[in-house]
Amino acid sequence: MSGAQEAARLVAGALSCREPGERSRFLRELLAHTAAGLVVIDGEAQASEAVYRLADAVVARGAGV
Repeated sequence: MSGAQEAARLVAGALSCREPGERSRFLRELLAHTAAGLVVIDGEAQASEAVYRLADAVVARGAGV
C-alpha cells in the first residue's frame, strides 16, 4: 500500500468514527496539526509552501478551474 493510500485509509477511518456534524471540524484540526508538524519536520519555508499550494488548490476549485 502506498503512503497516499495509507493516509487516505487512516483519515477515512477516523472520519467514519465521527458524527457527520463533527467531520468538518476534525478535518480542519487535522490540517492545522499537520501544518504544525510540517514546520517541525521540514521547516517553516517548506511547510508554508505546502499550505500555500493547498490554499491555491482550494481557490482554484472554488473558481471552477
